[in-house]
Amino acid sequence: MDQFFTRVASRIAGMVGRPGTFIVALLFICGWGMTGPLFGFSDTWQLVVNTSTTIITFLIVFLIQNSQNRDAAAMQAKLDELIRAVADARNEFIGIEHLTDHEVEAIRAALEKETGSDVHVPVERLQQRL
Repeated sequence: MDQFFTRVASRIAGMVGRPGTFIVALLFICGWGMTGPLFGFSDTWQLVVNTSTTIITFLIVFLIQNSQNRDAAAMQAKLDELIRAVADARNEFIGIEHLTDHEVEAIRAALEKETGSDVHVPVERLQQRL
């Protein structure tokens, strides 16, 4: 079941972000809008689009969140492997994604202080390279 859901969630999340999907959704809304006079802009006419868009949005949110969670976990595993494999890297950083926001921010601040430079200096240095 997990494999099936993963495949479906990945495919749908991939399709949702494509221009063709946007065009189909836009055509659907335009078609719905053009049928307004035909149905006298009735409550039922409005309910159709409200209900359908709410249901689609509700389901898509879960599928996209699943894909993002999986992508983030894969990325974290890759970063952990790089930390583990590089001799000078500090293995203490493996697993910090499980810490609280405050704890991660404290680590970030300590690293910035350890470099002895302003946070914006590295960005400016990178911009100069361009």
